[in-house]
Amino acid sequence: MGLPSLSVLVALALALVGAGIAVGAAYGLAARRRERAEGELVAIDAGEAVTLRSDRYRLSGRPDVLRRLPDGRVVPVELKSRPAPPHGPPDSHRIQVAAYCLLVEETTGRSPPYGLLRYGDGAEYRVPWDPDARNELLGIRAALDRPYDGRATPSRAKCARCAWRRVCDARAPGT
Repeated sequence: MGLPSLSVLVALALALVGAGIAVGAAYGLAARRRERAEGELVAIDAGEAVTLRSDRYRLSGRPDVLRRLPDGRVVPVELKSRPAPPHGPPDSHRIQVAAYCLLVEETTGRSPPYGLLRYGDGAEYRVPWDPDARNELLGIRAALDRPYDGRATPSRAKCARCAWRRVCDARAPGT
């Protein structure tokens, strides 16, 4: 059996190039479909993140991703590397996304309809940005401004490992 002819090699090369173009086109179509569904990518936290600030609420944060919906509103996306918890997102994750929603609203002047939580296993949750979410977040923010009420139960073991022990008014004696 001899070597393939030049025309066979050219046909094979053209077929490979065509397959590459088809794969690239399919990827591009999928990306456009994703942008229509999720919104256009505005920013991503990859070293040069966008920090959102609100002087009014004395908050700042850096969402992992910001997406612009077709109607112009911006949606924050928080990426978690761990798998989704079996009973849905914990309150701390929801509150974090709600804080990003508030910061987007303060920064852009438009309320996002929701924020997104994406987990490492592909699970995704929409965190609504509505009056209930706003009230819950602002209640937590107000609690941070109140003096400490002494609910903690300090112990030498816990306090010795705590990063806040130098400034904590509830630390165990001698720590």
